[in-house]
Amino acid sequence: MRIRPIDLPRTMHGKVLIAGPCSAESEEQLLTTARRLHDMGVAILRAGVWKPRTKPGTFEGVGTVGLQWLAKAKAETGMMTATEVANAAHVAAALDAGTDILWIGTRTATDPFAVQEIADALSGHDTTVLIKNPIAPDPELWAGAIERIYNAGIRNIAAIHRGFAAYGQSTYRNRPQWDIPLELHNRLRGISIICDPSHIAGDSRLVGELCQQAMDLGMDGLIIESHCDPHAALSDARQQLTPSELDGIIGSLVIGDNACTPDERLNILRARIDEIDDSLIGLIARRMEVVAEIGEYKRTRQMTAFQDSRYHAVLDKWRDMAAKHGLPGAFVGKLYEMIHSEAINRQIDIIRHKP
Repeated sequence: MRIRPIDLPRTMHGKVLIAGPCSAESEEQLLTTARRLHDMGVAILRAGVWKPRTKPGTFEGVGTVGLQWLAKAKAETGMMTATEVANAAHVAAALDAGTDILWIGTRTATDPFAVQEIADALSGHDTTVLIKNPIAPDPELWAGAIERIYNAGIRNIAAIHRGFAAYGQSTYRNRPQWDIPLELHNRLRGISIICDPSHIAGDSRLVGELCQQAMDLGMDGLIIESHCDPHAALSDARQQLTPSELDGIIGSLVIGDNACTPDERLNILRARIDEIDDSLIGLIARRMEVVAEIGEYKRTRQMTAFQDSRYHAVLDKWRDMAAKHGLPGAFVGKLYEMIHSEAINRQIDIIRHKP
C-alpha cells in the first residue's frame, strides 16, 4: 500500500479538526451546533446518525433523516460532513445524501467481515474514509481494516485513534496506549492519524490534556465531540464539550512544527539518546548471555526454567530501583516482564533441546 497523507482542510495550525455532536438528535440541535462550530473556524462537521450501542433500548440514532440534516448544515455553512457507517446500506445512504467523509467505528473495525462488506460497497466511489482502531490493542487488525478499504480503491484514508477497551478502574474510558497508533504509523508509512480524545477520555474535563498529548506525539488532527447543550445529549453526554469550551481548548494547544529542520541542540541531544540506546542493547545482549549460562546450569541439574521466588524478588528489586530514580513502577515492571519472558524462553530452549 502507498498511503498518502489525508487530503482534508487543515484549519488548526496545519492540523485537521473535525467536531460535532456524538449524535444528530434533531435538526435544530445539529444546525445550532454546526453554526457555532463554523463561527470558530471548524471546517468539518461530524455527527452519528446510526449509533451502535452496547445495550438495546437506548438511543440508537435517528437514521437516514439525520443525513438530511447534515446536508442542510453543509448547504448553510459550507462545512464538510462526516458520519459513521457500519454496513453496506449505511454506505449507500450516506453517499446518496452527499456526505463527504465516512468513518468506520471501533466495533465494526474489529470485525473483518463487516469491514469487507463496507469495502465492497465503497468500490468504485471516490470518497474519504476514516478507520477507528479496533476494540483490542491490535495494530495488525487495525492495519488489516485499512488495507481492505485501500483495496477497494479508496485512497483518501486516515486512521482514528480512540483508545482501547479498559476493564476495571481506569482514569480514562478507553486506555490511550499511544504506542499502538505509533506502531501503526511505522507500519503504514504516510498514513495520517487523527486522535479522538472524547472517546479516550469519557469525561469532558480530560479532553484538553489528551488533545495536547496527541499534538505532542505529532498526530495529524483531532476529531472531538461538541454539542450545543451537552447535558441534554442523548448519547455520551459526559464527554461532549460546548463549542465555546472546544474553542478554548483549541486556542490553548501548543502545536510544534514537525517539518522544521532540527537545530544543533536537538541533534546533540538525539546523538546522546543514540549512544544510550547502543549501551542498552549491549547490556541486554550481555544479560542474555548470562541467561544462557544459567539455562545450561539448570539443564545439567534438571531444574525448571521458571523459579517463582526469584522472579518476584527481582521484580521487587526493579521496582525499588525505579522509585529511587523517579521512574514509574508500572513502566519498569512491564519492561522487566518482557525481558524476563525472553530469558525464560531461551532457558526452555536450552533445557529441552540440548543433549
